[in-house]
Amino acid sequence: MTHASPTFSWLQIVRLGLVQTALGAVVVLMTSTINRVMVVELALPAIVPGGLVALHYATQVLRPRWGYGSDVGGRRTPWIVGGMAALCLGGFGVAVATALAASHLAAGLTLAIFSFLLVGMGAGAAGTSLLVLLATGVEAGRRGAAATIVWVMMIAGFAVTAPLAGHFLDPFSGARLVAVSGSVSLIAFLVAVLAVTGIEPARSSRAAALPEKKPPFRAVLAQVLAEPAARRFTLFIFVSMLAYSAQELILEPYAGLVFAMTPGATTKLAGLQHGGVLAGMLFVAGITVFLGGPVLGSLKLWTAIGCGLSALALAAIAFGGPVGPGFPLRAAVAGLGFGNGVYAVAAIGSMMALAGRGGETERGTRMGVWGAAQGIAFGAGGFLGTLAVDLARLVTAEPVYAYAAVFAGEALLFLVALAISLGVEHATVGRRKNPLTETASFQLSPGFDAR
Repeated sequence: MTHASPTFSWLQIVRLGLVQTALGAVVVLMTSTINRVMVVELALPAIVPGGLVALHYATQVLRPRWGYGSDVGGRRTPWIVGGMAALCLGGFGVAVATALAASHLAAGLTLAIFSFLLVGMGAGAAGTSLLVLLATGVEAGRRGAAATIVWVMMIAGFAVTAPLAGHFLDPFSGARLVAVSGSVSLIAFLVAVLAVTGIEPARSSRAAALPEKKPPFRAVLAQVLAEPAARRFTLFIFVSMLAYSAQELILEPYAGLVFAMTPGATTKLAGLQHGGVLAGMLFVAGITVFLGGPVLGSLKLWTAIGCGLSALALAAIAFGGPVGPGFPLRAAVAGLGFGNGVYAVAAIGSMMALAGRGGETERGTRMGVWGAAQGIAFGAGGFLGTLAVDLARLVTAEPVYAYAAVFAGEALLFLVALAISLGVEHATVGRRKNPLTETASFQLSPGFDAR
């Protein structure tokens, strides 16, 4: 028997988005500032920070375990707060390790390894439970918009922290790096704690009085992976995120080598792509919230459209190389960003809908499985993209054809992801009579339980 559960207001969704803002604020210092300090100021090989960041991604394989832990306890808030504590402590530890490496390299790198592991585990625990909490409390018609809000607020964490930290880091010293990182970590933790305090509905007295025996983690994980729909969606997430991330480290070099763009111009190109992502996400959020219906409210439709647009844009970028400087690369990159944004918000919304398929006892484990697939694919995508270019350049002396082959391969991956997504069940949002004044009604696809 189904029953209505409390749903989050827009203000509460924004509050939960603040957790993503805090998370992004801590992470951006490691992927940008500390990465640069290790390579430039400490003159370490680029593979050192690259390997440490890869270590952070490798810990994402533990996401199902963190999700299961929140399932067993029945509360997501402690895992969000605990995860943010580990993340912030790890972020501060990375700064201390970087400063220490200037005088004691071995000790600094040892501390950096431990700290990056802590960052990965903290981000995995907090991020997984946050998405589960959103999946539990956001009604079907708001899932696309909720996904957009939390994504944009994470980007806001990047955008606000990077320039502010940069301002306070000059003139640079190891002590300043530690002080700035410590301040950012402390503020981020406090923001996250305030954001989630009192937001999760209390457990019913009946549920608290009659605790049920939970099956072991391996049994729950096996049950989730044994379900064809869950396996199919896991495969979709992995393939699509591999295609999504593989261009990240090769697009700017491609623009420089093939289209003779300056470093400033390629940086603007990346900004154009991110702007396209934001536009795509806002577009889908607006359509699903204000129009909805069995067609325009279908996350399955928008997932397929996003994958198709991304594949089309990547194919255009691949075939535009041989055309030369006359090819409208900026328009193609903006189109890629738009397609990526459409795909991303629809996929995250579908993830939140599908997480409840097995009930509360599996919601965190399911989200953890998909989070692990996403994190591992994202970490592997950048590396495999650069490796594929290097291998292609062994076959052809012209870099344009090497890069074109890789972009074409990514387009093919998105088409494979599109085909997989068509076999995944998604939620559908019912049409509103008046999006500004009427109460929304919502439908779920056959096979879904309104929880």
